[in-house]
Order: sequence, then structure tokens, then C-alpha cells
Amino acid sequence: MKHTICHIVTKLELGGAQFTTLFTVAHLDRVRFRPILITGEPGLLDDEARKLEGVEFYQVPSLVRLIRPWRDLRAFVELTRLLKSLRPAIVHTHSSKAGILGRWSAWLAGVPIIIHTIHGYGITPAQSRWLQFLLIGLERLTGLITTRWILVSEADAVKGLRWKLFGQGTFMVIRPGADTRLFQGSPLPISDTGKFRAECGVGLEHLLVGTVAPLKPQKAPQDFVAVAARVCARVPAARFVWVGDGELRPGVEAAIRRAGLEGRIRLAGWRRDIPDVMRAMDLFLLTSHWEGLPQVLLQARANCVPIVATRAGGSAEAFVEGKHGWLCDPGDIEALAAQVIRLLMDSAERDRMRRNGGHIPNEFNMWVALRKREQLYAMLLAAQRRGVPSEAELRERPTD
Repeated sequence: MKHTICHIVTKLELGGAQFTTLFTVAHLDRVRFRPILITGEPGLLDDEARKLEGVEFYQVPSLVRLIRPWRDLRAFVELTRLLKSLRPAIVHTHSSKAGILGRWSAWLAGVPIIIHTIHGYGITPAQSRWLQFLLIGLERLTGLITTRWILVSEADAVKGLRWKLFGQGTFMVIRPGADTRLFQGSPLPISDTGKFRAECGVGLEHLLVGTVAPLKPQKAPQDFVAVAARVCARVPAARFVWVGDGELRPGVEAAIRRAGLEGRIRLAGWRRDIPDVMRAMDLFLLTSHWEGLPQVLLQARANCVPIVATRAGGSAEAFVEGKHGWLCDPGDIEALAAQVIRLLMDSAERDRMRRNGGHIPNEFNMWVALRKREQLYAMLLAAQRRGVPSEAELRERPTD
């Protein structure tokens, strides 16, 4: 008997949570599971999701990221109606809005097992204290109907325990994996990385510092520009590229103009040839103010690119400081710039870090992570068939 597993995500944009969700539904064991994907407002990956073989795809346009009370109510009603008709054995939600509305819709629809993955919290330092308090309370309340939580980093697990969102034995850490077929010197055909550098106006004599991320507050692109300004003043050969797009693009473009860096920083927009992009970089820079566990850091590490990143969320768990790169506090422009300058001026240090790269631990392999999710589904389904799971069953952990 196949069990219907329904994944719900707010928007299929280019991001770690979305790639993890798509990979999961695309590769779930079809002998045991029937995968369904529900998403909300239109995103860049919608067409890719529709083409997934053997995956049923549904869209609820009223499900949007921003808080819109009337649209949220409509999304809740539509999700509940859809889940009642699909009758899944498990609902697995991702992202903040889908996590709240999806879990309550699943509960009202009588879904027996409800799982939520936290790919980094929607409770952020950019929010007011009262809003953070409200969101923590809402997550605590929704936790009462959540069968199991999945965290992508130990840092998020510690934070969730501190906020009392869940208790010991009701959560587990499953890493977001990197697709090792595309990284770690894979045999897949890779184009000449000089092509990307040429598109950015970067020659062999230049040092290219880059990042891959959406232009949104979480990723702090204004900090990226501020770091670039300090680095360019000290390192004439330095060039910067931001691969990604988003709501903050007009403001970032204005900041680049104000700094007089139009010829030194390029906004490259979204690209899908990330292995080529990574291989073209001399240094990877991530300026995030908050994170779950950024897959781009795993990709940079696997692709032998030295890293400078902030200690946001689980970033420190993605690579070994001093071996693959360096960490700084979020928002510390001077420290970030100093580390970038030091590495750009020390080719021997960069070469050492490149030699240390090219491998990621098994826990970060996407296929290993997928098997752990499947084992969790099977364990919870077996426990549900036997009745209310015991404390020992709740504390059981799927193995590698």
C-alpha cells in the first residue's frame, strides 16, 4: 500500500528550502510513497515542479509569503478543502507561512501525521520585539498539533528549545544536502569558467569575490556592497558579483552607484549554472544576518572555493573555520572586509583552503538526507498503525 505524502511550501523560488523540497518529492521511493506537492503564489521553479515525473502538483495562489489576513483566510480554507480531498497519510510543511497555515489545515482535515521542517526561522532580528513575541507564541501553539519537527542545523535546534517550540524527543536534525553529482569534481560536463568571468567583465588578472543568494533582507546585500567598497579601496584587482535577484535590487543598485562601484560590482541575476559560477570565483562571501544552514556554503566548500561568511544560524556547521574559510559576526562590515582583504592578498592561504575543499561529509549528501526523511516517514506511519507512539518510539532516530 502506497502512503500519500503531501509537501507544502509557500513559494517555489530559488532557495535551499525549495530545492530540498523538490529533490525530496522527485526522488521519494515510489514503491512506498505517493508524493504530492502543493505551493502558493507563482515562483521561478513552478514549471520545473510541473515536469516532475510521478509527482502530483497543486497550486493555491492565495497562499502568499506576506501577511495578508483575507488572503491568508482564503488560503487556509482552500488548503483544508484540498487536503480533505487528497487524504494524505502525512503532511510535511516547509517555510513559515506554509508551516502555519498548512499544519492547521492538515489538522482540520484530519491528517494523522504532521511534520514541519524549519529551514531557518521566520522569527528574525529585523522584526520588532512584539512581533517576535507574537510569532514565537504562534509557533508554540502550532507545535501542539505537530507530530515531529525537522531542523537543518544544531543552532536552530538550540534556539527552538530555548523558545520552547518543541521538546526533547519531538525533533531531529536532518541536514540540507548538496547534490554531489554537480560538485566535488563531478564528471558532469562543465563549461569553461572563463566564460562567466568574461560576462562579468572580469579578466585573469582580477580577483573575483562572489555570492549566490536572493536580494532580500535576510542576505544583507547592502552589507555586501559596504564590504566591497572597503575591499576595492585596498585591493585594485578585486571585483565582486552577486548572483541572484529580488525585492532589494533597486536599493542595491543605488548603493552601488553611490559608492562609485558600477565597474567593480555586477548584479548577475538568477542563473542555473551554479557549478560553473562557483568555479569562476576566487572567494565566496556570504553576508547574511540570519540563516538556517546555507546550502551555498556547502557548495562553495565542495567546489574548493575559500569562504568568508557570517555566523548566522547554522553557517558555522557548514564548513570548518580556518580550514575552508573564516567567520565573522553578522553586520560586522569591518571584520568581513578585513578577512576578504587578507585572503585576496594571500594567494598561498587561498590555495591551502582550495586544497582542503572538494569533499563534504556524508551527513550533507542529499541522498543520505532523503533516506533519513523516508525512514522518519516509515517510523511514524508504523507507530501510527500501532496506536499512540511511546516515548521510546518518539526518541528513536533514523540511521544513516
